[in-house]
Amino acid sequence: MRLEKLLMLGVVLLATHLIHSQDVEITKKDSIVLSSWIFGVGFNAVDDAGSEFSDVFNFSDNWNIVPFPSRLSVGRYFKSGLGLEAIGAFNRYQEGNIVDGDILMEDINYYALDIRANYALNKIIGETGWFDPYVGVGIGYTDANNQGRGTYNANIGFRTWFSDKWGLDFSSMGKWTMNSENSTNHIQHAAGVVYRFGIEKGLSSKGEEKLALLEELEKEQQRVQDSIVEVARAEREAKELADRLKREQEAAKLAELEKKRLEEEEAKRSLVEKEISALGLVYFDLNSSYLNTQDKVLLDKLTKILNENPSLTLKITSHTDARGSDKYNLWLSERRVKRTIDYLTANGVAVNRLQGEAKGEEELANDCDDGVYCTEEKHGRNRRSEFGVIWAQD
Repeated sequence: MRLEKLLMLGVVLLATHLIHSQDVEITKKDSIVLSSWIFGVGFNAVDDAGSEFSDVFNFSDNWNIVPFPSRLSVGRYFKSGLGLEAIGAFNRYQEGNIVDGDILMEDINYYALDIRANYALNKIIGETGWFDPYVGVGIGYTDANNQGRGTYNANIGFRTWFSDKWGLDFSSMGKWTMNSENSTNHIQHAAGVVYRFGIEKGLSSKGEEKLALLEELEKEQQRVQDSIVEVARAEREAKELADRLKREQEAAKLAELEKKRLEEEEAKRSLVEKEISALGLVYFDLNSSYLNTQDKVLLDKLTKILNENPSLTLKITSHTDARGSDKYNLWLSERRVKRTIDYLTANGVAVNRLQGEAKGEEELANDCDDGVYCTEEKHGRNRRSEFGVIWAQD
């Protein structure tokens, strides 16, 4: 009864938790982009009237714009709010505009490559959703008015995002020349479309607050569940004890059966090994690898044993007597191994169940070594093929 009451209490608290969870549900609006790559394409306008802040809005005389996309940018922005951006721009100074303090007598192309470090101001003022302002500094190289110049740059701008990936970018960048004798400072304005990729997302500060509240509700729910679990523990442990005793009894029974099976298997294997040993060895005539009738009878019996015991692999080791050179005797023993294996496979034994090894005169069965006089009978005991048993692992 106590467990049932606790279960009812748990259901009530769980329902309360679900209601609160809906109130603080984390939505897509609570998710922000923490880091990403940004690629942009758009237009740029150059104000090169000779002073970066003189007559800024004199569009007709000072601003230079081409009627097609003229700016590319790519940048990497990090969780810290810092970002690195590379920008390439093309423009054309129009005849009659003021550049470096002079009135142009013809159209002149403008090229710029800039590297800048930006900082996202939302890291200071707080996330504003679609509005993403930034400031930055950098350096660049500009070919303007038919002369190159290095520049120190400072910029301000903002991006407005329609989705996680697509947005618009607006910025202005003051460019101070490193070569003050031959060129003047100027301003470059830009507007374009930006695309984010390689995005890593996280929660805004409001989203983190919601997450903290949800975690607290989860902890409260967990405390209720822990109380229910504690009450149910004794009942569960009693059942687990009974189940464990039953499993242990079954495991003991299975272990006894397995032990008996292994003992029977070992006895069977021992019997097979004795049976193979009782067959004896295959003996060869001097300088011969051919099997005689008696050898073939032995190998026929061995074939029968192999067919009756499919987990058995047979190792065949062939030897010679000590007469003849080591090289010749090794070759002869290899022939004897091959003759023996060929006979067994011809009688239906799978070749992968046979292993062969040629020993030559390395392992004599007696003391009939080089320089030792022995009868032909004693030498004949060395011209043999022996059989070893290899059992497959269970």
